[in-house]
Parts: sequence; C-alpha cells; structure tokens
Amino acid sequence: MAKLILSAFSDEYSENLEKQCKALNGFGIAYMEMRGVDGKNVSVLSEQEVVEAKKKLDDFGIRVSAIGSPLGKVNLDGDLDAHLDTARRVFTTANMLGVKNIRMFSFYLPEGKTHAECRGQVFDELEKLLKISEEYGVTLCHENEALIYGESPEKCLELAEYFGGRLKCVLDMGNFVLDGYEPFAAYQLLQKHIEYFHIKDSLYAGAIVPAGKGEARIGEILNDYKANGAKDTFITLEPHLQTFSGLNALVGKTFENPYKYENQELAFTDAVEKLKGLL
Repeated sequence: MAKLILSAFSDEYSENLEKQCKALNGFGIAYMEMRGVDGKNVSVLSEQEVVEAKKKLDDFGIRVSAIGSPLGKVNLDGDLDAHLDTARRVFTTANMLGVKNIRMFSFYLPEGKTHAECRGQVFDELEKLLKISEEYGVTLCHENEALIYGESPEKCLELAEYFGGRLKCVLDMGNFVLDGYEPFAAYQLLQKHIEYFHIKDSLYAGAIVPAGKGEARIGEILNDYKANGAKDTFITLEPHLQTFSGLNALVGKTFENPYKYENQELAFTDAVEKLKGLL
C-alpha cells in the first residue's frame, strides 16, 4: 500500500516564514511546498535569502517537499530567455534546499492561437526547461491549471507521454473541477505519470471549498492511490479558501463561496482540519 505524506503551501497561513514553520509544527506537518518566503516568491530569492530560509527551516525541523515555482506560468509570446534565467535561479534554490521536485506549468497561449498552432513552440520551450533541470538534477512536475496548454487531462497526458517520463504530473483535482473536467477520470488517465498531488477541493459552480466538501472526489482518488499507487507520495494542501485575486476571471465564473473566514490563519486551520478528517 502506498503511503501519503502530508505537505502544505504554508504561505497561505502567513507570508512570514517563521510563522509558517510554527504553524506547521502545531499542525504536526513536517513538510512545506515552498512558494512564498517573507512576502517574496521563491523564484526571486537570492542565495543568501535561501541560506537564511534553510536555517530557519532546520531550526523548526521542517523540510521542503517541492518548490512551488511559477515556471511556465507565462505567456508563450513573452520574454522566454529571461524565463530560463528564472529557471536557473529556481533550480539553484532547489539544490541548496536539497529538493528534487519543481512544480511548473505549460505556458499561456497567445490570444487567438489554438493548441495545435502552439504545440511545437510549447514543446520546444518545455524541452529547454527540461534540459536545464537535468543539469541541476531536479524533476519538473507539471500542474494542470486553467488557460495553459496543459489544462485538460488529455493535454497533460500528451505532455507526459511526449517527454517519455522526463516530465511528471502534479495532479490538482480541484483545478480539474474548476475547469470543467471530471477529476477521477483525469486521475485514472494520468495515474502512472503522477509524481504527487495538490489537495484543493472545488465545485463545478466555481467555488473553492475545504477538502471533502466539494466535487473533486479527493477521498476516492487518494484511497485508490493508496491501494494502487506505485510509490509513496506527497499530498500538498493548497486550500485557497480565502478567494484569491483573479479567481473569478481565471475560471470565468461568478459565485458566492459558502465558506467564509475572518482571516487566512483561520482559513488554513480549517483546511488542515478538514483534510485530516478526510484522511
């Protein structure tokens, strides 16, 4: 039976890294997926800032399960040379932290362009990222998200198969629901390519809700993976329970979220409690 190892985007609890670490200790979570550090995105940290962050993590006994990078979350017609420089910085950070997995995306398509028209360029740019990642000994893990090339389960599979296992999948069942795809079918399609999971629940109507309270079939997917998964894996809590700026525009829906919180600490706490209850 495969083991599920809990991690979290703790920057959703606080921007402050020390507060993130204290919260994770309190919740009994030993890992974070590093994305925000003291108000800065992980992709812009200097080497000295990474050294200081690692010391703080070590002080609290927190390890990093993956780097939650923004790589590939840029327009395909943007400055992609600068994007490769960002990738090198991210991979250096990963090496300094002893982290293998890098979450990333597959580019926003230029307005008016189809997937077929952009396929060649997307694959070329991903190949560049993969070659650099291999120089640094890290693994790129593609997350499904709205409006990127790999939004649908079928496109995620196409990417994984094209690169012959060099590009892994981060399965975000909540994102699939927000984008109108059936999450269990997506999981089954992608199962052998999944490196780890993001835990976010949502409703087809557009709301993001605590784990087990939506339509992302998180419990069923994780139970199936425990029974049939090839290896132990991380499940990273990414609750997004305080609606983040731009969500309505991103998913193209207007909704009234049934779950409301006074602050991000309470939202994150409820997310942890609901996930632990589900598990």
